[in-house]
Amino acid sequence: MAVPISYNIRNVRQRWQVTLLAIVGIAMVVAVFTVIMSMSEGFRLALRATGRDDNAIIVQRGSASELTSGVPLDQRNQIIVDDRVARGADGQPLASWDWVIVISAPKVTDGQPTNVTFRAVPPRAYEVRGGIEVVEGRKYTPGLDEVIVGRRLTDRIQGMHLGGTVKYQKKEFKIVGIFTNDGGAFESEIWGDYDVIGALFQRGPGSNSLVVRMKDPQDIPALDRWIRDQPQMQLQALSERKYYADQAGPTAGALKGLASLVAIIMGIGAVFGAMNTMYAIVAARTREIGTLRALGFSRTSILLSFMMESVFLAVIAGVLGCLLAFPMNGFSTGTGQTQSFSEIAFAFQITPPILTIGMLFAVVMGVVGGLLPAWRGARMPITTALREA
Repeated sequence: MAVPISYNIRNVRQRWQVTLLAIVGIAMVVAVFTVIMSMSEGFRLALRATGRDDNAIIVQRGSASELTSGVPLDQRNQIIVDDRVARGADGQPLASWDWVIVISAPKVTDGQPTNVTFRAVPPRAYEVRGGIEVVEGRKYTPGLDEVIVGRRLTDRIQGMHLGGTVKYQKKEFKIVGIFTNDGGAFESEIWGDYDVIGALFQRGPGSNSLVVRMKDPQDIPALDRWIRDQPQMQLQALSERKYYADQAGPTAGALKGLASLVAIIMGIGAVFGAMNTMYAIVAARTREIGTLRALGFSRTSILLSFMMESVFLAVIAGVLGCLLAFPMNGFSTGTGQTQSFSEIAFAFQITPPILTIGMLFAVVMGVVGGLLPAWRGARMPITTALREA
């Protein structure tokens, strides 16, 4: 015979001061875990949203990022005329070759310097990269000292606004446009004309990377094999979207590791808190337990009853923890711990899978915290329980 659920709900209401402590402890663990996981997810999504599936990026083999890569001019010219590369309406290859450096700029919050990616691109980059939309002002004019900046920089870096200037090597570039990139990493960059800015970089006629639009994305591995077969080319071709998503690997992994570590440490404390609470509840209801046993309820029924009560409290705590974390959804921040050594701005993303994991984590804490007290209550002899005051 099972103990009625209404019995557990009534006891939770009557002893709300005691149960509230366990709920708050578990809720705080779930909230912190959810926030850190949303940070990891936001960073990963920002890079995963960068690039296109039908683009191939050609970089130097063994390079950790575009910053440490190099594509010589003669090899670029060989690649862009490959039959697998798509062409625009004018018959020219859909290709963009970029120089990339990082410059130091002060943050809005504290004025401390941080690294920002400065990218020199040809005019065709807008069409090749895809998703680039100038939402304020206009595109830079080729041949002039003009740049456009990503939208996320406007809130994080001083002077990054329409009409402002970007300084590099004692030269000032006027900001004529603000652009977006569907939330991708390019929104944390400054873009300018390849010929004008590339000359200041003094790196010759090549580029750090080369991006080409493929007629068929399935041909990217074949293009990579062809490049690797050329003895003079120390390059590789990868899916552009996968390349940028992989850039998130170390940092996203570190954030997930931090979330797990914090969750384990705080979770142990929450479990002990829940356990103490359940022990107190069992002690306060000793005579009730004896009465239930005398009425014919089995030890298993009482064990399941207390476990159900513990899990019920954990579910409430999990919901509360998720609600406490939810205001952080969409909160913008940035990290400079990337393979390109530059800061990437991103927004916290609290996704359904993260909320699900948080709730499951709360339930686990409830089960672990309630198991021993429930077992003690269920194993208590009837006569001993009835004699307790």
